This record gives sequence, structure tokens and C-alpha cells, in this order.
Amino acid sequence: MGRGVKTAVIGGVFAVMVGGAGYGAFNIISALNDDGGSGSGSGGTTVKTGPPDREEIKEASGKFFAAWEKGRAAEAATYTNNDAAAEPLLTSFGESAHITGVKITPGAANGATIPFTVRAKVSYDGKSKPLTYKSELTVVRGKTTGRALVDWQPSVVHPQLQKGDTLVTGESASPEIEAVDRSGAVLTKEKYPSLGPILDELRAKYGDSAGGTPGIELSIHHEAEDSADTTLLTLAKGRPGKLRTTLSASAQAAAEQAVKKYAESSVVAVKPSTGEVLAVANHREDAFNAAFLGRLAPGSTMKIISAATLIDNGITSMNGPAPCPNEAVWQSQTFHNIKNMPPNEKATLSESFARSCNTAFVKYADEVKVDSLTNEAENRFGLGRDNWKTGIPSFDGSVPASGGPDTAANMIGQGQVQMSPLDMASVTATAMTGRFRQPVIVSPKLDDREIATAQGLSASTVAQLRAMMNRTATSGTASGIMAGLSGSIGAKTGSAEVDGQSKSNSWFTGYRDDIAAAAMTQDGGHGIDAAGPIVAAVLRSGG
Repeated sequence: MGRGVKTAVIGGVFAVMVGGAGYGAFNIISALNDDGGSGSGSGGTTVKTGPPDREEIKEASGKFFAAWEKGRAAEAATYTNNDAAAEPLLTSFGESAHITGVKITPGAANGATIPFTVRAKVSYDGKSKPLTYKSELTVVRGKTTGRALVDWQPSVVHPQLQKGDTLVTGESASPEIEAVDRSGAVLTKEKYPSLGPILDELRAKYGDSAGGTPGIELSIHHEAEDSADTTLLTLAKGRPGKLRTTLSASAQAAAEQAVKKYAESSVVAVKPSTGEVLAVANHREDAFNAAFLGRLAPGSTMKIISAATLIDNGITSMNGPAPCPNEAVWQSQTFHNIKNMPPNEKATLSESFARSCNTAFVKYADEVKVDSLTNEAENRFGLGRDNWKTGIPSFDGSVPASGGPDTAANMIGQGQVQMSPLDMASVTATAMTGRFRQPVIVSPKLDDREIATAQGLSASTVAQLRAMMNRTATSGTASGIMAGLSGSIGAKTGSAEVDGQSKSNSWFTGYRDDIAAAAMTQDGGHGIDAAGPIVAAVLRSGG
């Protein structure tokens, strides 16, 4: 936001990012006071227990709404179970966010949860606009005093607020941009909803250099480093600067439609001949760009890199042996194949790859060095060096040189290996062409940034990988998904088991002519169940 704008941090003492499947989550450490700051019950007083009754819910929420409407932040905070966190945000609502004339209309209660509508006005520097949105709160029983209190969450104030965020009105931090695709078609959040956070990131980085002028906005400023502001309301438009991206409107439209069908899904498409990103889409509740920033085990899609490792180290070849028994033991850990896969002790690497046989790769774990897979990923595929500069924040994979059972697990995309759909799309592009071209979403010429390089693959290795991926797409595990796609095609399916999930994460990567795509669906099952149809839809668009 503009200089001189007062902000208030939402939450307690401090926040740190935590890893795992809950992308973008925060661990908040704060001094919680479930009495709303009004002290504790006196000695001898009976403290009520159990859920608040209907009258208590109505009274507690009513008092909170009334104080909030009148701009009495300190008083409103006393009706919550965390007044230390609530008061600064409620204060900023009127001060740094410049929101006045608040009118709150409660809806019908659903147990202890009450939906409500906020109608107000945002005014700044002679500009004013109405603001209307819906949110909800829940009333709980205070643990020490037994009072009925609003369970404090930043989302009570606005549904898009998370812990650690700030809410401000003023001159925008960056001028607006008019993002266009590779052919000049305008890309908007309205037409391509999952591009919203990505366009915000592009604006934050390139708004000043794109030639625009800032406007006046009500925005959420996120605490996480390198996170772009989220605009909630524009009071006065600035002049947008034009920013050309590498995206393709047709591929983006296909990606948007494809991910809508599967919750917690992400997909990326790249142009192998250039490394340009053609599409990026996410369908997630948290609006996190998992397509670029996801850090999850990629399952058997990793076998592209593992097969290249076996070939480049002279361990076996496409037509060389890769026996596929029912199970394989590595350092006391037993690995299995998918259910009902018949064993084949005479299988070649090509056959085991196309069938996605885990045990074939695990059996070779004692012939690769602890760092063989790491070196292949870094030196040949450009992964894991933390040096990609795509134009927006991204994760370029991690393939650690881990010993013990993880040496075998890493070979099949489990263990400590982590990837994003962007990484796997790049892996497929490298396997297709033999040359690593770091993905970009805006031209590096725009800001003279230095992009990553890698050695790439030999012509022999490329020919073998393409043949194995084509076999997978035409007669292997991906054949049903890739059926009907013309041109030069190849694919690899994958699924990754995750502790605590009823189903594995679904992964799929594939190529068709000069487009490579990879998708991931959390809790989506096998690769052909969710991620596969997403990739096929994007490949069908032709880029």
C-alpha cells in the first residue's frame, strides 16, 4: 500500500509458515484470553459449562455487532475469546482501512454459527465507495468464566482475512496491470478466476515498470514474504500498464475448466521448445498457487528422472532388464506394486515403466549411489538448486541425497522427494527435447533476470525416454486417458500415498507435440482418476 498508511497486524504475537499439505497455513503463537479481557470468575462463582444456548448466542453476537457498528473496537473485542488479537484489527477497520457507516444484518443462526452481512462505506482522500460482503461467526463457551463469547478469527471481520494479514486503504502498492497473453488477448480475474493470485503477483513485481499509475484501493496486505496484496475494493482506478505474459488464452481456458471438476487440483502447461508457461490453474479453497509452489511427493511421475538415472549411469536401458516382482525389500522396508499387477521377472525397463512397476525401480536401489538421483535431477533436469526465476514465486523441486529406505522410496517419487506441477511439466519438457529450459511466465528480457541452466540429456537418453513415455500413453497405464490425442504423445501416471489421507494424491504428466503439462490432485486417487483427465484436457487445447 501507499506510504504513510497505518496498518494493524491480525493475530497474536507472531506467525511462522509451516509445511505439509495445508499450503499457506500459519502457526500462530499468541496469548489467548477466552474471557474477552474482562477478568475471571470470582471465587465461589459457578462457571457455566456446555455449549451456549440460543439466548446466549443471540446476546453475545448482538453485543459484538452493536459495538462493532459503533466503532467501539475495544468494547467489541471484550465479547470475543481473544481480545488481544481482536482489538487491533477492529480498530484498523475504522482507522487504517477507513471503513465507516457500518451496518450489520445477522442471518438465521445455524446452531452456534451466525451468518451476517456487512454494509459500509470506504472513504479516502476525497474518494468514497460502498462496501458490502458476507461473513459468519461462531459463539463458544469461555473456558474459565463460562461466558458466551465470539470465537475470534480474522475471517469474522472479512472472509478473506487470515492470521497475520493487515487491512488498509490508500494508494495501491503497485500500479494496476493489463496482463495479456502471448497473442495480446487480455487476461482478467473475471474470465480466468484461478489466475487471480498470479495476476496479483505479476502486478506486485512488474506494476511499477509496466508504465501504469497507482489507484486508491482497500486491500489485504499479507504477512508472508513476497506475497502480493489482495485488492478488495477500488475507490479510484489508476492507469494500468500493459504486461505481456507467455500464457495462452486457449490453454488457460482449458486448464480453468479442467481443474474445476476436481477439488484441490492444480495444473501447469509449458512449451518445451522455449520453456514458456502456457497455462497455470488451481482449484483450491485456500487460493494458494500450488501449481507453482506446491511441495508434495510426485509418486511414479518421478520414474521419468529415475529411468534417466538408470540409463545415464549405465545400469540398464530401455530394452535392458528391469524385473517386476510382487514385492521388493530395501533395508528392511517392503515395497509393493499397485493391486492386481501381475509380476514379470523378465520385464524390460520399458515394460516396467509403462506398467508403473514400483519394485523394478526399488530393485535397482542398491546399484545407484545415494546421490545419483540428486545429481540427475540437478544436473540434467535443472531441479533442486533453488535458482528458478519464472517471474513470480515458484518452487523448483527437491531431490535430497537421502540414504536408508529413502534411497529406494525416492526412486518411485516417495520418501523425501518434493515437486510441484510446474516442476513435473518441466521434467516432461526436458525429457522430450533433451534440453532444460527454465520455465518462465514473463520474458526474462523484461527485467534482465538470469534464468537457471542445466546440462540436459543426451540424444540417446531422450530417444529412450520418449519411447517409454509413448508406450505408457499408447498401451500402458495412461492409454485410456491419452486415447484420441493425435500427434507425438507421451505420458506418465503417478500416485503418492500420504499419511492421514484415505486416498493417495493423483499425479499425471504428459506431452503432445510442443506442449507438456502436469497436474496434481490432492486426495485424488490414482493418476488416471483425476490428474490424468486434467492434463488430457489441456493437451487437447493444443496450446
